[in-house]
Amino acid sequence: MSFVWVQMLWLLLFVPGLATVYIVLQRRRRKYALRYASLSLVKEALGRGPGIRRHIPAVLFLVALTVMIVALARPVATILLPSQQGTVILTVDVSGSMRADDLKPNRIEAAKAAARAFLESQPKNVRIGVVSFSEGASLVQAPTVDREALLAAINRLAPQRRTAIGSGIVASLDAIFEEPGATPTPFSRDALPLQQATATPMPMPQGSYASAIIILLSDGASNTGPRPQDAADQASSRGVRVYTVGVGSPEGSVLNLQGYSMRVRLDEETLKKVAEVTGGAYFRAETETDLSNIYQNLGTRLVFKPEQTELTAWFTGAGAAVMLIAGMLSLLWFSRLP
Repeated sequence: MSFVWVQMLWLLLFVPGLATVYIVLQRRRRKYALRYASLSLVKEALGRGPGIRRHIPAVLFLVALTVMIVALARPVATILLPSQQGTVILTVDVSGSMRADDLKPNRIEAAKAAARAFLESQPKNVRIGVVSFSEGASLVQAPTVDREALLAAINRLAPQRRTAIGSGIVASLDAIFEEPGATPTPFSRDALPLQQATATPMPMPQGSYASAIIILLSDGASNTGPRPQDAADQASSRGVRVYTVGVGSPEGSVLNLQGYSMRVRLDEETLKKVAEVTGGAYFRAETETDLSNIYQNLGTRLVFKPEQTELTAWFTGAGAAVMLIAGMLSLLWFSRLP
């Protein structure tokens, strides 16, 4: 626990001072009692006195005063609160192999349908962005809560050429950390940069950036752009988790393009490595139903996000409650306030 106005804690020195004054007054009271022999006769006549009860209201008053002074210093604590992801980046492979029809009607249309279902299942306060990658990567839609804009962005996705998984991850990181309010990350220019980056952030604990995740969908092996492993290292160093979804099977599927056939294979090892390095998870979707279920599962995940919370109101309330109890006991037992 930390304090905004830590200098106010000096007032706590008054508490032992007041306790000392109270003890001195109690001892002086006993001295006066010894001067009058008749007081012992009065004591016998009245029976047993209040005893230790006499001190309880005073002790409670000092406790309440201590809590109130702590409240003046404005205590702040970091607590873990369960919350939905603040930002989700859907990173979609739009390479030519996404035309394969082993998912119906084809891979890219199945991916778009699953993405639309994912949008509908998310809380309204979750910001979602869309990144597409093929030969390069581009931000199709910046993170937003506008579901209409997101649907339009998903509908615009169309197959192109080649597969640059690393570029997709780098573009997704840019989309996250260029958001207003995103926590800045310290950079080191001594680290080896990627092709699309001039600096690499100083390392953070794996998966520690709980405010955002990347969901990357791909159906093939990366054949251009930065190495996926390098991009994954960059995401890991910034604390961002990447959940990867592999579409198709390792054996591959035959795709007919403009009169010639080619077999497109799923590079599971690369996708698994990206997920492992960043603290995410890998999923394989062999059917359109699998793909939809995976998106739904990712959409319902909760994280515990560390948040700083000021506890002034709690301490003030506790101090007032203790002081009220002290006053009530004093009135009940001695018909006076402490």
